[in-house]
Amino acid sequence: MKTRTLVLLAVVGSLLVVAFGRSRAAEPDQAAKPTLTRSDIDGMMKSLSNWGRWGQDDELGTLNLITPDKRKKAAALVQEGVSVSLARNVIKTEKASSPEFGHKMTGLPQQMDITSASDEYRVAYHGFTQTHMDALCHLFYKGQMYNGFSQNEVTERGAAKLSVVNVKQGVFTRGVLMDMPKLLGVRFLEGKQAIYPSHLEAWEKAAGIKVASGDAVLIRTGRWARGKVEGEWDIMKNSAGLHASCLPWLKERDVAIVGSDLALDVLPSGVEGFELPVHWVVVVAMGMPILDNCDFEAVSEAADARKRWSFLLTVAPLAVEGGTGSPVNPLATF
Repeated sequence: MKTRTLVLLAVVGSLLVVAFGRSRAAEPDQAAKPTLTRSDIDGMMKSLSNWGRWGQDDELGTLNLITPDKRKKAAALVQEGVSVSLARNVIKTEKASSPEFGHKMTGLPQQMDITSASDEYRVAYHGFTQTHMDALCHLFYKGQMYNGFSQNEVTERGAAKLSVVNVKQGVFTRGVLMDMPKLLGVRFLEGKQAIYPSHLEAWEKAAGIKVASGDAVLIRTGRWARGKVEGEWDIMKNSAGLHASCLPWLKERDVAIVGSDLALDVLPSGVEGFELPVHWVVVVAMGMPILDNCDFEAVSEAADARKRWSFLLTVAPLAVEGGTGSPVNPLATF
């Protein structure tokens, strides 16, 4: 039985390699690269809305799709008990213009009468460096947040509605890694490379997996691999990511949470007058949290070695009352 299993895995692996080999030449034609306008995004704010779907007072959004049954099925994905972090290591950054993370030691063993070490952290996590979750109070559109809550619910004291504290129970579901560089046979996607629905469906076909209700979709662009080769670049003007035409696809599949290794959107967005249309529609209209700045390099290698692109995903944000998000350390467990 063990020998047959190994042979079967080898055959599946070979077929997957062949599938990916075919997909490398399968760039979408021009017809599959729609041009969208700001009015199209305005329309999606209504047509893709989940407002009221889980009640007028709902503050969980698409995390409602992670049902007890979904969690049990996700737990059953754990076969080896091997976990891989999807977080980028936090490093101290003390730039006066952008103090993203500060780490200060407040107790040292060299001090008199000190028998322990202690420190304090200061983090400005929204941006392009720290791995974090965007809560549903993070973005507003025409004065409103998800489910019609007013942006005035957010004050200097924090967010009275839709804050990250609503995700205190964590995220525990099936994660699906969609490795776009592997699909296209490159080390990383070049700047301005847009990912279209045809890419997402080509990945499903090649990997033999279909995104289902309650899943977490994780998009790898190879951002960190690119950084090693090219160094820093102007992220807002030259970064790969999802094109806004992927938004109906995410809604149709009933995705619970979406993440990427950068800011999710392709930059520039290709939608005149709208920098981050995917971010805004996903959070405000759909009520879907986002994981930004993940590091998928290690999990890509782990998944490729197993020819297995789904796993148990766990994410536990800090339970901050009024917080617009949280630094996180997502875990993939095979």
